[in-house]
Amino acid sequence: MERTAARRRPGRPARDASGIAQRPWKQLARPYQPIEPLSADHVRAIHEAGLTILEEIGMRVLQPEARRLYRSAGAAVDEGEMRVRFDRAMVMERIATAPRSFELRARNPEKNVKVGGPHCILSSVGGPAYVMDNDRGRRPGTYAEMCDYLKLIQSFNVLHQEGGGPFEPLDLHQNTRHLDLYYAEITLLDKNWQPQALGTGRAIDALEMVAISLGTTRQKLAEEMPVFTAIINTNSPLQLDEPMAEGLIAMAEHGQVNVITPFTLAGAMSPVTLAGALAQQHAEALAGIVLTQIVRPGVPVMYGGFTSNVDMKSGAPAFGTPEYTQAAQITGQLCRLIGVPFRSSNVTAANAVDAQAAYESAMSLWGCLMGGANLVLHAAGWLGGGLTASFEKLVIDCEMLQMMSAYLEPPVVNTETLALDAVREVGPAGHFFGAQHTMQRYEKAFYTPLVSNWDNYDTWMERGQVTARERANTIWKRMVADYEQPPIDPGIDEALRDYMDRRKREGGSPLN
Repeated sequence: MERTAARRRPGRPARDASGIAQRPWKQLARPYQPIEPLSADHVRAIHEAGLTILEEIGMRVLQPEARRLYRSAGAAVDEGEMRVRFDRAMVMERIATAPRSFELRARNPEKNVKVGGPHCILSSVGGPAYVMDNDRGRRPGTYAEMCDYLKLIQSFNVLHQEGGGPFEPLDLHQNTRHLDLYYAEITLLDKNWQPQALGTGRAIDALEMVAISLGTTRQKLAEEMPVFTAIINTNSPLQLDEPMAEGLIAMAEHGQVNVITPFTLAGAMSPVTLAGALAQQHAEALAGIVLTQIVRPGVPVMYGGFTSNVDMKSGAPAFGTPEYTQAAQITGQLCRLIGVPFRSSNVTAANAVDAQAAYESAMSLWGCLMGGANLVLHAAGWLGGGLTASFEKLVIDCEMLQMMSAYLEPPVVNTETLALDAVREVGPAGHFFGAQHTMQRYEKAFYTPLVSNWDNYDTWMERGQVTARERANTIWKRMVADYEQPPIDPGIDEALRDYMDRRKREGGSPLN
């Protein structure tokens, strides 16, 4: 439809369809008490059930060094079955050494972030196989497209951390593409970023490159403020795979933060009841947390909650469900019980940037933020059950994150905001548009949207019926065009390139 000049009410300014309204950089701090769906007794029952699972059934641990470490701490190890069983007193003794809070370092010290208590980090999507946008649909991603995505993550103030690679750059060799990813994360961002912890090699490469970027050494990282939150997924039910155990050990040895995250989908990889699924999640998370404290007592660690359900007709994962929201909030209760910071996620099963993607993400975010999550991974950009990173979804999620950020700032109540003088001035049957109180405050009185359009129907029609998804497409393209790379010391850049080139000549790090 051809666009025509918009009609608007007298005195109403035209809205710039491509305008980008951002809130300033600020880490979230939740001022409200978390929502707690369960009583303390019921939370304790789930905790005790998790300990019973570890004690009676145990974990299958495929990595020999991990089994050796567990045995050295008093766990019962059956080498034939590769099964580890845990005394509950040992579990609680080890968990007690994990800190309740800590801070993560960024290349720009002004963007260091706090973990624990009321503090929350919003981290972008990490790990999908595909990329998607309005113009070309879903497809395998390239390195150039991945760099554009990273530029957006740097540009959005509401995002505090990059989530471990927005999608796989499939035009690069699988054994070395993680090196290009690390280089891009370091040079295109000055925020905190996540590594890949699949095996010792990729973990050590991340540690070496981040040390170069910060002007330190890999050996000294353990003595300094931690940098990394490394996602360690158990293979539910009740198995810790070799690459994940290797990555966990390497990160813990170097003082970095492992985020132990079971993938417990109720009805498939865990019991169909939410209580049973959470008990199994708790057991798997405790097993990983214990291993970090055996490797390096006192090293920071996080408990990752990812329990959701499946569609019992097809077996497909479901996200953003009422069960997911409840599980996130109950996981927050379990984390506070044992005194370990909590990671959750903004997830949806939707395959398009549509209403389903929005309402499932809204449910997920409500579960995360009001469950007391200290890290929200996949906070922006996740689509299709985690298989896809969407450019438009990234923008729309950032709108929701900005709105949640504004929601987490309670309104001020004082003599000025109660506005009795304004009410006296206007009196009955008047309006407040021209009141002095309004005129002094109207420019910053309310949240200014990034994507939302507030035109009336006729004006929206005349301006081309542009949808939120189309507006998001315009926004991300403009932001990529306007991106400014944060400065980096040329000597550091050269050292990073030298390391990357050497590791490529050596063959990189093949996946196990």
